[in-house]
Amino acid sequence: MLNNFRGGLSSIAGVGIRTADQLVATMPELGALDPKQAASLEGLAPIARQSGQWKGRSFIQGGRANVRRALYMPALVAARYNPDLKAKYQSLIESGKPAKVAVVTLMRKLIVMANALIKADRLWVDKRA
Repeated sequence: MLNNFRGGLSSIAGVGIRTADQLVATMPELGALDPKQAASLEGLAPIARQSGQWKGRSFIQGGRANVRRALYMPALVAARYNPDLKAKYQSLIESGKPAKVAVVTLMRKLIVMANALIKADRLWVDKRA
């Protein structure tokens, strides 16, 4: 069963065996969550700071820091080699978002993809034009 999870996760461009092992070990509930729960459990869900009429910037907090650390480098690699995530990264940068915000967005997308792949028990397949 572990190999099924590893194979499904490492089929995503940018996610290797070590990252897949880290995700399986530190997030045993992966595959049983909805996308918002997976992002929040990892600590990548944006939290809005506001009180009354005052509105601050959104930020990420809480969650499992070891999972965030495990997904940082795969998000950078995916921004370069995963066609779907590369397009998302480029669109965020072109719209004026800072690079760190774009990388955090990719980290969130990676954990949501990993959750969906494990839930469906399938491999990642690139979209073909």
